[in-house]
Amino acid sequence: MSVFEDLHGYFLEDLSVGMSDLFAKTITESDIVMYAGISGDTNPVHINADFAEQTIFKERIAHGMLSASLLSTVFGTKLPGPGAIYMNQNLNFKAPVCIGDTVVARVHLREINGKRVTFDCVCTIGDTVVLDGEATLMVSRRS
Repeated sequence: MSVFEDLHGYFLEDLSVGMSDLFAKTITESDIVMYAGISGDTNPVHINADFAEQTIFKERIAHGMLSASLLSTVFGTKLPGPGAIYMNQNLNFKAPVCIGDTVVARVHLREINGKRVTFDCVCTIGDTVVLDGEATLMVSRRS
């Protein structure tokens, strides 16, 4: 087995419709501040408590894409895992994520079409869906 295969996640031959996995993370103030710095998105609803108090949320909220990035964590580290290439992501943001919320990102393999695999995606806090959508990834075959 090559180093490539040792480090690689699932190969196309290992996948089947219905497979799923998840990643959970409690969002901290540090996560929001670091994401603002990395992304350049310094919207005060994320980083300024006085400003955020005047919004419909009444408190600071996490960047939507910070929550969405947890889906990328599942794809890049679990299913399909290392070696998979993100091709497309469709997202619907449904509810805010606040400091201290634990977001659970779940993916469910819906379709395999050649080297492309499509997943249904959802991020939740308890029973509340904060975002959903679908993603398409490219997965390589075993050499």
